Amino acid sequence: MTSFHNIFIALSAMLTLSQSANAQIGQPYIHDPSTIMECNGKYYTFGTGGGGLISDDGWNWKGGAVRPGGGAAPDAIKIGDRYLIAYGNSGGGLNGGHNAHIFTMWNKSLDPKSPDFKFTEPIEVASSDGYEDNDAIDPGLLLDPTSGKLWMSYGTYFGNIRIVELDPKTGDRISGNKPVDIAIDCEATDLIYRDGWYYLLGTHGTCCDGVNSTYNIVVGRSQNILGPYIDNVGRTMFEGGGRMVISANNRAVGPGHFGREIIDNGVEVMSCHYEADFNRSGRSVLAIKPLLWKNGWPVAGDSFKEGDYAIISERRGYALELSVDFVRIPQKQQAFWHIDPNEPIESLPNQQLSDVIGTWQKGDINVRTNDYMCRPNQLWTITAIPEAGGYLGGPYYKITIKGTNRALMATANAEVSTVPEFTGKPEQQWRIEQLTDGTYRIMPRVIPGKAEPNTHYVLYSAGDSTPTLALYDFNTDNSKWNFK
Repeated sequence: MTSFHNIFIALSAMLTLSQSANAQIGQPYIHDPSTIMECNGKYYTFGTGGGGLISDDGWNWKGGAVRPGGGAAPDAIKIGDRYLIAYGNSGGGLNGGHNAHIFTMWNKSLDPKSPDFKFTEPIEVASSDGYEDNDAIDPGLLLDPTSGKLWMSYGTYFGNIRIVELDPKTGDRISGNKPVDIAIDCEATDLIYRDGWYYLLGTHGTCCDGVNSTYNIVVGRSQNILGPYIDNVGRTMFEGGGRMVISANNRAVGPGHFGREIIDNGVEVMSCHYEADFNRSGRSVLAIKPLLWKNGWPVAGDSFKEGDYAIISERRGYALELSVDFVRIPQKQQAFWHIDPNEPIESLPNQQLSDVIGTWQKGDINVRTNDYMCRPNQLWTITAIPEAGGYLGGPYYKITIKGTNRALMATANAEVSTVPEFTGKPEQQWRIEQLTDGTYRIMPRVIPGKAEPNTHYVLYSAGDSTPTLALYDFNTDNSKWNFK
């Protein structure tokens, strides 16, 4: 994998701003990525063939992760202070057969440079003989938060998807535990738990055919870890059911190999690969998307896109705006009770920046929230800052009044204001994350005088018209915003 990445370093460096704002940057080339793991401030994911990717910030990825054993489609989980890696060896139709084996191994660190980095000897935990109704590759791991039990799903289109119990202390198969068949017509499964439900995520469709791959990710759920897993219209996954989680988009096809990462209460992302990214010569790439929950079902959100927006509070529906005088739009008004229907209709222009900017003060200008009127002091341009890096799933952004370089910033007293010119200071950089309910939180990278980076304070509606910075709380609409 490392040599594969190095071949394309030059191409990666030439990614355009619009591409970088909507996809992982660097060299995110991988197939069958494991669930992303955080270790000592860095992020890791492992892929088919051995090795994998490392990121310092969750946004810019490169090769360098180390996983011995080769094989296919690993998964990873942290249990206590150790990391358990599961991977399939052979199978999957490789070399013409489905005689396959799944192994697990432990490591105290995922950093190859750490003195604690040393994998234990692999332990075989599942197998298939090439004739039975199963193909023992594509493991997915879940530590059940309700019982402490460790479960592994596995299998491909060649037969059934199975689940087996492992020992969370050793990573070995529980003695005498027999696998249970839980699904068909999918592969690369993963298990997650939320609010009393177990969810089985399966990759459906065809893989390994570049831009013609039809992979997509579907889900069923059960209140019993052993199933049956049922979709949104009552079909079991053992009958081929499954509700769509993510499919192709306009420029990338074949999402597969689901992983879930919980960043904060109400802030989740999902990882997968796209079989082919049209913007990167059709190569297989890592993708990280917001993970939403709608009526109890997981669904991929959309990566935030640069553009011109009104920023609307979820609390009241008011728009974030510069705190400047309201300038009326000149209009020849007709009394509504004296409208002449025969008089020609004309289209009235919106108020323009040039109509009002001369009335604004020259220095710092505070912000407030107010009725949305589509006025220049309410329209913001949001642009990724390529040199600023990012966080898990996104880049840092600058937020400026449309048509100007006047930038939103965090102040040392945990308030929000604007400065006449964007200078790139950390307090002018913003993290924008879609929450599990579809709204967004907007978080300054730094608040001057506080610990860096900021991971707690967000743009917050302290009152209907009073934006400030306050501790994030998913359970109040004061922390939430929308874009229109």
